Amino acid sequence: MYRILVVEDEIPMLQGLKDNLEIEGYSVDTASDGALGYEKIMTNTYDLIILDVMLPSISGFDICKKTRKEGNQTPIIILTAKGEELNKVLGLELGADDYITKPFSLRELLARIKAVLRRYSENKINDSPSVKTLTNIGRLTINFNTYQAFLQNKPLHMTHKEIELLSYLYKRKDKVVNRNELIENVWGIDANITTRTIDNFIVKLRQKIEDDPNNPQHIITVHGIGYKLILKD
Repeated sequence: MYRILVVEDEIPMLQGLKDNLEIEGYSVDTASDGALGYEKIMTNTYDLIILDVMLPSISGFDICKKTRKEGNQTPIIILTAKGEELNKVLGLELGADDYITKPFSLRELLARIKAVLRRYSENKINDSPSVKTLTNIGRLTINFNTYQAFLQNKPLHMTHKEIELLSYLYKRKDKVVNRNELIENVWGIDANITTRTIDNFIVKLRQKIEDDPNNPQHIITVHGIGYKLILKD
């Protein structure tokens, strides 16, 4: 049984989400303010976190940032009442796996939960020696299975989505991948983001990988189409 933490300060919504998710067969824990939510994240094990942005004590964005900085890679779905692209992009860049804008239907939320849990299950760490190999891409050394990254032998924080995007490009290295393909396969077919989000993530990846991000040698722009990852000897 999947265990989900819901962090939401609107008590009727919090209780409604808990009741409906339990009906769907999930085990649900709750928190009604940011500080308690963050404490529960750090002291318990969950399969998924549903996290409101506007919270007392600590905002959902700050919780997301602190959680990832501590190395906790539990999937996070952000709840926001703001529909602006900037807020969506910020949540994803801070390490959220998906977002949903209020008001939303239960059906939509359940679909997003299932999609995130499916992707997370497919990428779970196992103990096979074959999954512990490191991959070098430019200045970056990365383990796609453990979501660990190193820059000049020092640990480097990368968001869940940055690593998944880079992994997708790596699996298709030397091939042109268009932006819509990246949206569909990294964020999910129902993701409500634009190609500008992809471009923003590519900029951040280049800052970590390239010797000169303004003159990229590894993640190449194919104008009018998308991107191509090239590995140098």
